[in-house]
Amino acid sequence: MSGKGGHGPATVTFDSVSKVFPGGVRAVDRVSFHIDAGQLVTLLGPSGCGKTTTLRMVAGLELASEGKILIGANDVTLRPATDRDVSMVFQSYALFPHMSVAENVGYGLTVTKVPKSEVAQRVQQALSLVGLPDLGNRLPTELSGGQQQRVAVARALILEPSVILFDEPLSNLDAKLRRRVREEIRELQTSLGLTALYVTHDQAEALAISDRIIVMREAEIAQVGRPEELYEAPDSVFVADFIGDANILRCEIAALDGDIADVHVGPLVRRMNARGLATGEANLAVRPNSVLLVDPDTANTIPGVVRKTSYAGSHLEYFLDTELGEVFAVSNSLDNVRMADESVGLTFTETGPTLVRP
Repeated sequence: MSGKGGHGPATVTFDSVSKVFPGGVRAVDRVSFHIDAGQLVTLLGPSGCGKTTTLRMVAGLELASEGKILIGANDVTLRPATDRDVSMVFQSYALFPHMSVAENVGYGLTVTKVPKSEVAQRVQQALSLVGLPDLGNRLPTELSGGQQQRVAVARALILEPSVILFDEPLSNLDAKLRRRVREEIRELQTSLGLTALYVTHDQAEALAISDRIIVMREAEIAQVGRPEELYEAPDSVFVADFIGDANILRCEIAALDGDIADVHVGPLVRRMNARGLATGEANLAVRPNSVLLVDPDTANTIPGVVRKTSYAGSHLEYFLDTELGEVFAVSNSLDNVRMADESVGLTFTETGPTLVRP
């Protein structure tokens, strides 16, 4: 499968795109981004942030109020959905219950009058790609949720689109199946070199499958980057808190030496990258696995008391009371358990904690 008409995967560009609904509601506000051909990029954010509206504008299911949308070199801003060379995989699967799996997968080709023999061949190829080569004669109701989702993916792939769009495709699956299907989607996207735009509110899903993530907040882009960039160097309190667990601690940048800041976190003093911030009050994002628990009399630590200890199989989870508020810590040290009401000192790993904007 090489892209309709041999076009292959295409780039996607948003240039200051807005969507204003009746009543002046700005669902998307001057959003700009670029997706390279063959990349899987995820739109991530809480409900109501504008990510699904953005996806629907790529599909042509919503038309932009302002700005320009390009697929490849083509300006598709005002083109209808039928003239965009994109396919969409919906959250609800949207399979026809009275049609067989093969008829569902081949439906898009059938309505465009592709010869029956070619439809049959391409249906079989698409079902093989998603690991369902022998289920063409089944009805959707005879399949599991994971199988139905794979049928929906096959139906999108058979059209050989320049861009494939995923709208919360795994939200109806249980957690274990969700992990498996997301890996299958990622492997398929990588092996076929597809350009994919994927919408989810699930941070773990986004981190696991994306080349890049676009984090959205209140109709705007909060940050764009590779998964490890967003996790390790979030720009703001919002991104730090939304992508993975983070302790957001008030601190003070006491002095600057070039790009290096002397940071006071309660009684703890650390030197770290200032990330363009000035002296004065600031916020420090600390991942739970970057919090280290040491003996309470250790120098240059934050005094704390263990409020609760939870055993989580592969690790221990600690909820700690400190002068800076509650701190959540994760430890892989299962043979050195800190018990409730125990006094400890808190310090941080050398890399991990990062200064963030409000």
